[in-house]
Amino acid sequence: MNWWVSAAYQNDPVLLGSWIIWVVGAITLHELGHGWMAIRCGDDYPIHSGHMTLNPLVHIPPMAWLMFALFGITWGQMPVNPSNFNGRYDDAKVAFAGPLVNILLFLLCAAGHVLWVRYATGVGDPVYPNVETFLFVGAMLNCVLVIFNLLPIPPLDGARILSNFSSGFARLWQSEQGAVFGLMIFAAIFFVGASKIWSVAREITWTMLRFGESLLP
Repeated sequence: MNWWVSAAYQNDPVLLGSWIIWVVGAITLHELGHGWMAIRCGDDYPIHSGHMTLNPLVHIPPMAWLMFALFGITWGQMPVNPSNFNGRYDDAKVAFAGPLVNILLFLLCAAGHVLWVRYATGVGDPVYPNVETFLFVGAMLNCVLVIFNLLPIPPLDGARILSNFSSGFARLWQSEQGAVFGLMIFAAIFFVGASKIWSVAREITWTMLRFGESLLP
């Protein structure tokens, strides 16, 4: 079995570079979104822990880098202290702030892709196709991150959001059996259901791009 980096490099080095940049960049900004909202909600722990930085080495732990090297996808961390939050639903706000960053990045990349394809046709190779690939990968990846992170399964953001609104849902996952069950579901989705998430994200991305193109003169 070929290592994904070698296979991707042989197929399209620009695609590989775009993927690496967007995975690391999108996850770093995702975590900063959590931290920014936590600070807005009264928790200054992200500042004191040194996590309010653009340095991806701070946000992505060593095991996550290993996962990235093996499978091409990874995760990040943003430590917060919910006991410092001011409002009843601040935990949900902080949890949603990460995916919200990815939504904004998705929209920016989709808009950039539409504008580039429509108005940069005079730009020659290899700049034109390389920029198009970079923007498409950015839109696609951020769409995947939004869908995946909003699933109501711990430890994903969707579970934190729903738990903040439903004490029963929170108790379900906080029990020992619930934690084990949640881990099994998470693993199944990560390793088995990933193709479905990619399919949905691909369809959403192409639909958005076609919609954007239809708005231009």
